[in-house]
Amino acid sequence: MLGNPVKGGGYLLKGVNLLSEKKLRVFILVPLIINILLFSFALFMLFNQLPNWVDSWLSFLPDFLSFVEFILYPLVALTAALVVYYSFSLVANIIAAPFNGLLSERVEQLVAGKEVADESFSELMAIVPRAIGRELAKLAYYLPKLILVVIISIIPGLNLFAPIVWFVFGAWMMAVQYCDYPMDNNKVSFKDMISKLKKPRLTSLGFGGLVQLAMMVPILNFFVMPVAVIGATLYWIEEHR
Repeated sequence: MLGNPVKGGGYLLKGVNLLSEKKLRVFILVPLIINILLFSFALFMLFNQLPNWVDSWLSFLPDFLSFVEFILYPLVALTAALVVYYSFSLVANIIAAPFNGLLSERVEQLVAGKEVADESFSELMAIVPRAIGRELAKLAYYLPKLILVVIISIIPGLNLFAPIVWFVFGAWMMAVQYCDYPMDNNKVSFKDMISKLKKPRLTSLGFGGLVQLAMMVPILNFFVMPVAVIGATLYWIEEHR
């Protein structure tokens, strides 16, 4: 596989530098509020329901394998946490898609040295159908792979590798999710976008992997969405444009 995961992760860190840019503030604020509301609810569910979920999953373990329960417990707990995380990330991204597209557009204009104009409400409404359609395309790409990963997670023996599979899968999907915004703005088809990300696959996985890790950290995960959009736009400008 080609690419550099450290370089990919660096684009997310570069995104932090533009987080305080005044001309981007309104486009950062809306995804930030959406993230805070949804991930607060996700954390509430995890703290209240995670033990019950893990006990329920482990109840399917045959009696002759009960001795490995202490090994499986943290793995099942991590898998459950990842499932909740992906589910809420999916909902948050669909809701915030129009604002993320506009944020990416403004970042590209700023980095290119162009003046950033104020966005009218009518312009925002015009982008909503296209943004939602693109999110549905991601969902169609995402679901078959998600089903495969879930199957791996419930097969005894294979499920020992489930956290690793979930992490690699999540890293790739985070790269697809956020790099799609600048590519969509630049009329790159979904199929071509996937092809572009596969060429420096390790760079893409490095970017998506760091996004995923940051989203697992309480409080920090509230700010990841706008930073990831900015970082993905910088990745597009420097690597693909």
